Amino acid sequence: MNFTRWSARLPGTQRRAAARTEHPVTPDRRGESPVPAARVEQLTDDRLPIPAVDELPVREVLDRVPALVALCHGPDHRLAYINDAYAAALGPRPLGEPAREALPELHELGLLPLLDQVLRSGKPRTVKSRKAPDGRSYTFSCTPLAEGEGGVLIFATDVTDHAEAAERLRASERRQRETAVTLQRSLLPQELEQPDDLRIAATYQPGGTEAAVGGDWYDVITLGGGRTALVIGDVMGRGVRAAAVMGQLRTAVRAYARLDLPPHEVLQLLDGLATEIDANQIATCVYAVHDPNEGRLVYASAGHLPILVRDDSGNVLRADEPTGPPLGTGGWIHASGSVPLGPGSTAVLYTDGLVERRDADLDEGIAALQHALAGATGTPQVICDRLLRSAGVAADHDDDVAVLVLQHPARTGSDGELFRNAALELLGGVEAAPRARAFASGVLTSWRFPPELHDLGVLATSELVANSLQHGTPPMRLRLRRTDRRLIVEVTDGDDHLPRRRRAEPGDESGRGIAIVATIASSWGCRRTPGGGKAVWCEFALPKT
Repeated sequence: MNFTRWSARLPGTQRRAAARTEHPVTPDRRGESPVPAARVEQLTDDRLPIPAVDELPVREVLDRVPALVALCHGPDHRLAYINDAYAAALGPRPLGEPAREALPELHELGLLPLLDQVLRSGKPRTVKSRKAPDGRSYTFSCTPLAEGEGGVLIFATDVTDHAEAAERLRASERRQRETAVTLQRSLLPQELEQPDDLRIAATYQPGGTEAAVGGDWYDVITLGGGRTALVIGDVMGRGVRAAAVMGQLRTAVRAYARLDLPPHEVLQLLDGLATEIDANQIATCVYAVHDPNEGRLVYASAGHLPILVRDDSGNVLRADEPTGPPLGTGGWIHASGSVPLGPGSTAVLYTDGLVERRDADLDEGIAALQHALAGATGTPQVICDRLLRSAGVAADHDDDVAVLVLQHPARTGSDGELFRNAALELLGGVEAAPRARAFASGVLTSWRFPPELHDLGVLATSELVANSLQHGTPPMRLRLRRTDRRLIVEVTDGDDHLPRRRRAEPGDESGRGIAIVATIASSWGCRRTPGGGKAVWCEFALPKT
């Protein structure tokens, strides 16, 4: 068989032929040759003439190359030739038979349609890294023969080492991703705290297998006195480092939340901590506090996306202001804002993976989320799932997504009887304490508390009011609140000096009130109020029925 007609199509042949035409090596141009002199003398020696490529014995060359070579002819690709390497790797083959029978491995690898394409188009095709029956991986190049011959040359290069190295790299990346996902999930709350007045659900969806895990996080923190802190954030970057920074920030948020500071002060502390953790790492964050007595969500934002709130009529509000730069930038004075969150309202906190797309503006994504929230009803978990579906978030999503949904239910009927409020303005004077005790006694009796809890509530009221009268300033207010799980007693006044529990000596005339409250109550605490005063509260767990 004449191989010289298609030998010029072998990879690199045209390039070498062109080079030979442009720069022929002749004895009289030795001084201009890029080949060292000794080599030139050897190549141009009359006893060793240089053969042209077309004169090389192609069959002998193909028999000796380490790559797998096969030649097929005709529409059914009848086998005309295989080289020694092909036979050694995959076994001898019967010449003259169609490729489907003679080369079954090509059928298993799905290459027969490729041979048809090459034969019809007259253009070469390449398929990268297919594993053959011998267990090794090959890159297959199919090249048409010269016009009129109707054949296809199959050239398979062994790339097993490269394929195995690539697989090892992919396996390493999978292990790193699994480590990051495990770390990420372990640092997120395993079970959300469920405050008395809110229903809350959250979800975290890591990016697809091709995306490194980011630093999205969320948390719910009960502050006591019926108040709840909610936080969501996103550490810029990917992988284990971002997840580790996220874990440090989340831990810090829980510690700062226990100080019961306003949201903007919590962000100020986080900003400084983020700089200390890694000066090159920044994070966005929203920290919000819900007080059922106020019916509002007070929040501060560090470069994060706006909170969305749907009221009981289905209208969705975007809480855009105030916002500051991300955590870790330093030098910014954050401010707190508020948005209504009354009974029947639903709020959504989320990270950018839910609304950001490469082919769309961010505002368009937020507007689409607003539209989806307006029509999403049901429990917080149902709303979480619906928002993910509406945003097209699936297992192969290219970014992490965290969503936190909270509802303030509108309670009526028997359920509403379990959530009650009562308040009394205290004008000061000697009659304030007896009046407060009488008010508390009447309210707790109307709420049908058992005698022991009734007496403890009245005693706590008396001590907190007495402490406020002695150390506080007007205006003063007593508030009683019951939920389905606890009784809350809270006294506010105009002085911002926070009381602390201390050991009273036998001769001391003061210092015992807070100690008594701390002893009889399930928990107690104090905080500064926005108006410059303070609130001191205690809680009693209701007996389970």
